[in-house]
Amino acid sequence: MSILQESDPTSYSPFVDGSPQMRAIGTVIESISDTDATVLIRGESGVGKDLVARAVHAASSRRRGPFIKVNCAAIPQELLESELFGHEKGAFTDAHRRKPGQFEYANKGTIFLDEIAELPLALQAKLLHALQDFRFSRVGGHELLEIDTRVIAATNRDLEEAMTRGEFREDLYYRLNVVEIKVPPLRERREEIPALATLFLARFNAQYGRQKQLLPETMARLTEYTWSGNVRELENVMRRLVVLADGEQAIEALVIRGRNGHCSAPRPPFLEGLREIGRRGAREAQRKTLAEVLERVTWNRAEAARILKVSYKTLLTKIAECGLTPPRHR
Repeated sequence: MSILQESDPTSYSPFVDGSPQMRAIGTVIESISDTDATVLIRGESGVGKDLVARAVHAASSRRRGPFIKVNCAAIPQELLESELFGHEKGAFTDAHRRKPGQFEYANKGTIFLDEIAELPLALQAKLLHALQDFRFSRVGGHELLEIDTRVIAATNRDLEEAMTRGEFREDLYYRLNVVEIKVPPLRERREEIPALATLFLARFNAQYGRQKQLLPETMARLTEYTWSGNVRELENVMRRLVVLADGEQAIEALVIRGRNGHCSAPRPPFLEGLREIGRRGAREAQRKTLAEVLERVTWNRAEAARILKVSYKTLLTKIAECGLTPPRHR
């Protein structure tokens, strides 16, 4: 029995045992279960990096300790240091009392730093020292606090490219990348789709009091779709299938979108209002512009984000929404 099955069979069993690639990841997790080695999880957005991180924690001797997740991209940069390491009273204007950081809350357990590439360089340096010495000080404080926590990091960005651009510290990269786990996209492990779809269907049927079922032909359509948004997209589609009276049309729209390579499925003429027509036109224009810019910069995503004046993360999200892929993957 896999570690994940022992931890939570309802949530994780199909994810771990559904394909040779995931079984190989399960083997790696079991092989490091008796260590505190730092783990770097890599993969596209939505592939299940969070689940792998939780599996590493569940397999370790720290399983009875806390599992603390910090999304480094979701917290404003000026608040990240305080969020991670805490602050002392009076450290800044709104610091009315001492606040422990997430590293303190993760003591005797695991801290999961998701979207690690979004850390600003100055904070990368402090994180590096904390990982090297297992000690840190709160913002505005001088007392050194000792930590006993395992660190797992994850990213969907090319860290090697980020190091070349000077956006990610090389020494931190090697400190984090003791054990690397690459989670393949769902399109490369299609045999997992039926089990995952069934899992999500059961979960949302129970949550919303529905009794939706998947016909064999519907499951076939799910399996043939490319899933640019990976497991997260599949989960969202299954939720729509359950909550909407005509949820099956969401599956049809997916197949059409996958075949045509558009961000949204075409609809019958004259059945949509002017506002929706305008939105659809804007989406198509956005997709066309995005494709042209990426082509011009030979798919240098950082350069494309600069030209389009959006964050790197937003650019990746738009690429996934529009189903765009680099030439070598087409």
